[in-house]
Amino acid sequence: MATTVVYPCSKINVGLHVLEKRTDGYHNIETLFVPHTLCDILEITDVSGCQEDVQLFLYGQNVPGPVTSNLCVKAYRLLAERFRLTPVEIHLYKQIPTGKGLGGGSADGAFCLQLLNRHFSLGLSQKEMLSYAAQLGSDVSFFIQQPPFISCLATGKGDVLEPFPIDLSQYRIELRFPPVSVSTAEAYAGIEPRPRKVALRDLLLQPVDTWKYVVRNDFEETIFKKYPLISHYKQALYREGAVYASMTGSGSAVFGLFRI
Repeated sequence: MATTVVYPCSKINVGLHVLEKRTDGYHNIETLFVPHTLCDILEITDVSGCQEDVQLFLYGQNVPGPVTSNLCVKAYRLLAERFRLTPVEIHLYKQIPTGKGLGGGSADGAFCLQLLNRHFSLGLSQKEMLSYAAQLGSDVSFFIQQPPFISCLATGKGDVLEPFPIDLSQYRIELRFPPVSVSTAEAYAGIEPRPRKVALRDLLLQPVDTWKYVVRNDFEETIFKKYPLISHYKQALYREGAVYASMTGSGSAVFGLFRI
């Protein structure tokens, strides 16, 4: 019985501009994805004599929704459309909470794709892996990279990635988790897209000390009105000495950058 284990990492968003509604129903955005060390644990085990193609076992943090909607299961069945995969059990220990804007589900899907590629010796190229990732979700592609992960500027619907030379080694990133969950659909329902005179990349090239005044997450305006507790958590980070604090993604987690 062969077993393989990986550790899907999380991400934070430094700045997030929602620029316009697309004809396909998505939105064009610009944001900086920064990897974070908070991770899940993902294990794939071969099973014999099993009637099901893939079984998912969940541990740790609660994961809402049916098993069939989990991106690990979707990753397996996506590859099974092309390759003859033998039955497996997927064991997923969730440490990245859902509904917090940390990309845990996307990371799980991406790492599962890479794990299945290795587990079954499929020989998929990086380009092919990215193509499969795009079918799972807009930001899944960010996690199709080998450690050490690098920060990427994301545009389009979050799937056009460009390595971004930013050095945060002099800062520690602290996460806070308000007891509120915000779905991506809920966040976008309240947003009013608008173009920017200054691109996010130019704002991020300014000193980190200035980010507090110029680098925004567009979702904060409406989400904070609906869930003021999230704003209180952000302000608490500033009181603790953060040089920059923000909600990540569509929320509800917030993070602070603290000088080391």
